[in-house]
Amino acid sequence: MLTFLGFAMIATFLVLIMMKKISPIAALVLIPALFCVFAGKGAHLGDYVIDGVGKLAPTAAMLMFAIVYFGVMIDVGLFDPIVRGILRFCKADPVRVVVGTAVLAAIVSLDGDGSTTFMITVSAMYPLYKRLGLSLVVMTGVAATANGVMNTLPWGGPTARAATALKVDASDIFVPMIPALAVGLLFVFVLAYVLGLKERRRVGTLVMPGEAAEPAEERLLVATATATAGSVEAGSAAPAEPAAPASRTGGGSPSAPESAPGSAAEEDGFQGLDPHRATLRPRLYWFNAGLTVVLLTAMITELLPIPVLFLLAAALALTVNFPHMPDQKARIAAHADNVLNVAGMVFAAAVFTGVLSGTGMVKHMADWLVGVVPEGMGPHMALVTGLLSLPLTYFMSNDGFYFGVLPVLAEAGAAHGVSPLEIARASLVGQALHMSSPLVPAVYVLVGMAKVEFGDHTRFTVKWAALTSLVVLGAGMLFGII
Repeated sequence: MLTFLGFAMIATFLVLIMMKKISPIAALVLIPALFCVFAGKGAHLGDYVIDGVGKLAPTAAMLMFAIVYFGVMIDVGLFDPIVRGILRFCKADPVRVVVGTAVLAAIVSLDGDGSTTFMITVSAMYPLYKRLGLSLVVMTGVAATANGVMNTLPWGGPTARAATALKVDASDIFVPMIPALAVGLLFVFVLAYVLGLKERRRVGTLVMPGEAAEPAEERLLVATATATAGSVEAGSAAPAEPAAPASRTGGGSPSAPESAPGSAAEEDGFQGLDPHRATLRPRLYWFNAGLTVVLLTAMITELLPIPVLFLLAAALALTVNFPHMPDQKARIAAHADNVLNVAGMVFAAAVFTGVLSGTGMVKHMADWLVGVVPEGMGPHMALVTGLLSLPLTYFMSNDGFYFGVLPVLAEAGAAHGVSPLEIARASLVGQALHMSSPLVPAVYVLVGMAKVEFGDHTRFTVKWAALTSLVVLGAGMLFGII
């Protein structure tokens, strides 16, 4: 009964949000509450929710202060050189823009934190997607899938969990998997190229007049900057200079109009990276770069809990870059919308995960899936683990899968001579899909900053992310790793 209710609850949630019948926050709260009553455990709903909130509260705190920290770093210009480098590569060509999104997401993912990756990637690429009229779900889909492949880094979480659960060394899991993961990342780049070709056919290529007079990337940055990027210290907003008229070649009309100062894109709160914005702090560039390196190093070495690190870093970044109280309040207010949206979504997801775990639905679902594996598949438990990792890491948290299900799969494999290392490696292949799971807080940072409906992102991304995971699994088997 609980197995059926668990699958029914997840299916109901996904169908309703993809059909846009209910908002994700409402769905994450109301649907599990309803199914908790159906399971006959409505009296315990409060306990389940409080337990779920308690477990996700550190994540919510981490995301809140991470958004403030990286928002300030974006404001002061720390990532502008990366943005300019990507824009020089892109040259207003949709193919290069989409491939550049995948490359940027993969590079930034080296820090092992999905929310950081999505904040930087969206902040860098969103203005260009808006300027060219490209599909924003292409951006979120490519970024999430690239980050999912890179999420298997030893300090990213899944590899460490698998090593802990099966009592093996993390390097013995990860290092042999590098060729298969490289194939998966290459597939993401190829996928980005194909999607970029589709976008080029749809919108054409933006041709900017006067290329010799002013670099295209400079004009694109200025053209997409918002009026709110004006003077913080003066207390007034300076509108960006309009870009020169642009024309399109080789494609039809874009689905969204080009953004210009005063356009609907700005009215929706769209913020670009104005190279002349008053929040820039060029004299503090190396301080901010050093602070970020120290922060990431401390995260990797686990010097302090990650929420504490981001809290300290955000406070220090605000104090040094904006010593005056009105300026600090202005920067916090500028990022408050993202903070509220993400924190609200995380706490709503706590209801979903709390009911799944508290009622025992997730355990019954996992046991049922493991139980339906035919006896003859015992010698191929690594393959079975890889295939099961796709749905299980999508419908469950990484903790639930790696600490609850993986030991059972490893025990079944050991009975047929399959080593725990093979099982552990196979368990990583579903991460490309996992990063778009409604149970992953970072995905709400991605869709929130990109202003994309979660249902649209899910409908577009799931098929490509699942295919990427299967490519990693196939490469692992081909190379004899799995």
